[in-house]
Amino acid sequence: MALPAPNLYPDFNIIRLSHIELVVTDLAQSKAFYVDTLGLQITYEDSTHIYLRAMEERGHHCVILMKGDTPCVNVCGFKVYDEEDLDRAETFFKSKGLPTEWITRPHQGRTLRTRDNMGMPIEFYHKMERLPSIHQKYKLYNGVKPLRIDHFNYFSPDVDASIAFWNDMGFRVTEHTSDAETGRNWAAWMHRKGGVHDVAFTNGTGPRLHHLAFWVPTPLNIIDLLDLMATTGYVANIERGPGRHGISNAFFLYILCPDGHRTEIYCSDYQTVDPDHEPINWDLKDPQRQTLWGAAAPRSWFEHGSTFKDVPTRDSDLKAQPIIAP
Repeated sequence: MALPAPNLYPDFNIIRLSHIELVVTDLAQSKAFYVDTLGLQITYEDSTHIYLRAMEERGHHCVILMKGDTPCVNVCGFKVYDEEDLDRAETFFKSKGLPTEWITRPHQGRTLRTRDNMGMPIEFYHKMERLPSIHQKYKLYNGVKPLRIDHFNYFSPDVDASIAFWNDMGFRVTEHTSDAETGRNWAAWMHRKGGVHDVAFTNGTGPRLHHLAFWVPTPLNIIDLLDLMATTGYVANIERGPGRHGISNAFFLYILCPDGHRTEIYCSDYQTVDPDHEPINWDLKDPQRQTLWGAAAPRSWFEHGSTFKDVPTRDSDLKAQPIIAP
């Protein structure tokens, strides 16, 4: 299916992805993973929540860990350009017949909570509490040395519908995977901030979170993390990689936290800021789209994901599949 024309003048101005709230069953266990192993910095914690940021980030948080009985995702957040954009966003979502509400979120200003066309909970804000810079406090760098949150990847039961909706919000496709037999898109990578993606959509049962991702300085940081995980009880949490994607050209590693939420460690993609940047199309059966070196992804990578709290899922009717490792 053809891609929609990029919407260069959307109804409201999203700058980038911002944060995610993950429900975890054991805060101490999650702290050991996200802080002691990955190297994220704690900005606030109490008996029910831990707020985290990466080394380059000045905003109060990019990850919120919330204690709960069942692992899931509460919401994914995005930053808009100014306060007026929040009101324009409310008008946009109401015009689509989607619910909106103004919520109180600690460490954030006025926040709009809504849903996309698949029912996925998302929120928008303009102001977040700003913290002192720590990007040159090198003794704080631990684990994989995460610099910033980079993107979210979602399972969508209808990738073409997801592309169309997020395109309306001004997200632009950089790369996509199409199924030659049906002509439909099987996956797509879409951005606001000028990298390969802020959000991506993968065909499958959804809406679900496939993964969140952190940008790290070099591929060697990923090697260091693998050595650390392999010798501190996390070898079973290593799911896929290391490797280089054909799509995005990025160096990657996929790991699972103790509650099964998937994180990608990511670096070395390319700039896409030009408004006339042309999307790259990959055939679904091309083995190099997954990994430039030709290694197929494991079956779990196509099936396992995190559900959104109280959001029903549905299966995709597009049954095409890429090459899957045995």
